Amino acid sequence: MATKVEQTPDDILYPDSDGQPMAENTLQFRWIVTLQGNLDAMYRDDANVFVAGDLLWYAQEGDPGERMAPDALVVFGRPKGYRGSYMQWKEAGIAPQVVFEVLSPGNRREEMDRKFAFYDRHGVEEYYIYDPDFVRLEGWRRSEGRLRPVSQINGYVSPRLGIRFDLSGEELVVFRPDGSKFLTFLELNDEFERAARERQSALQEAAAASEQAIRYRRETEEARRQVAEAHEREASSQAKSEAATQRAEQLAARLRALGIDPDTEAPAS
Repeated sequence: MATKVEQTPDDILYPDSDGQPMAENTLQFRWIVTLQGNLDAMYRDDANVFVAGDLLWYAQEGDPGERMAPDALVVFGRPKGYRGSYMQWKEAGIAPQVVFEVLSPGNRREEMDRKFAFYDRHGVEEYYIYDPDFVRLEGWRRSEGRLRPVSQINGYVSPRLGIRFDLSGEELVVFRPDGSKFLTFLELNDEFERAARERQSALQEAAAASEQAIRYRRETEEARRQVAEAHEREASSQAKSEAATQRAEQLAARLRALGIDPDTEAPAS
């Protein structure tokens, strides 16, 4: 007779991968990376906000099948750091509050219904699905214990994140609370290179201004030296003139003492 071996929670495996690709095409991949990267950057200075992309979320201890891998998730109240997966019971029981899914042509209605049911069941506060092929965004917000659809998503501001969705153009544009746009890696690189060029240009201008200031200071010092020398020459000349005048007056006085008028060079009568 076979003996049944019961698994304990420590024996149960929670794989870090579900064997599924992160994305099915470049467009979906770009949007997943853009959402995750910009959200992570938004909260880089907040140690208690965890942001991840394509990370398995195990919602219930002892049931490795109760899992989902959102394209992007945000968890408030949990520290940053490496995780092979997000095991909710090891995270103070906190479920991700905001979840994003980016559709690809391979996504089926049944799959998306299953994801919605999972997020609804496990307490997600905000859930967004973006279809980049058709530029279509759907959103749900938890109300009265259930995820309920956002009626007007264009211009909608996420209550948790403060980001705003704009569907008025050829593709979705997401704005941060400060009004700046979510940028792709290439756009960020362009911004970095532009900033680097501007910094280099500013450094060159500063160096040129410094050289000009040094030249001006040298020219000013030379002008002051020349003025000082001119004043010295003028003072010396004036001193010599005064000395000559004094000597002339002394000679004139001596001549007068001898009875000679120095102005007429004739003896006085």
